[in-house]
Amino acid sequence: MQRSSTAPLPHPEAPGPGSVLPSHFHHCYGCGPAHPTGLRSRVVVGEGVSVHSTVELTRDHQGAPGLAHGGLLSAALDEAFGSAALLLGRPAVTANLSVDYLRPVPIGTTLHIRAYCTGTDGRKVHLSAEAMIDDAAAEPVLRATAVFIAVTFDHFARHRTT
Repeated sequence: MQRSSTAPLPHPEAPGPGSVLPSHFHHCYGCGPAHPTGLRSRVVVGEGVSVHSTVELTRDHQGAPGLAHGGLLSAALDEAFGSAALLLGRPAVTANLSVDYLRPVPIGTTLHIRAYCTGTDGRKVHLSAEAMIDDAAAEPVLRATAVFIAVTFDHFARHRTT
């Protein structure tokens, strides 16, 4: 049976717009401050169920000389999507992620990601994002959509190794 997608609302206890979201795990590749070559994304809550994430792209993040690795850019989007989904008040994991790479992304730049929830359908969380470099008002270099699946916090406890 197909359910219709409902308009997303942040959980009543979700941080408000302008709040900086802390790292959810100290060693997370996407947001953890203890990961030696991680993205260390900084995430700020936007309006509704949305976030603005910034990532400083360094030499450690390159694929081809001088350019950010495509998989790394996908990881940055995935991290932003997870943060936006968490505003619904329950953790969620990636089920599907689709990225359109519109332009090369040089290292030495700041990636600005705007990710937002477009709807929910049972345990499914539908998300979209755009990413720009340096000037957050510039033309997008990436566009992405994702579907996350809501899980319990126990999901992460069962798989933790450190």
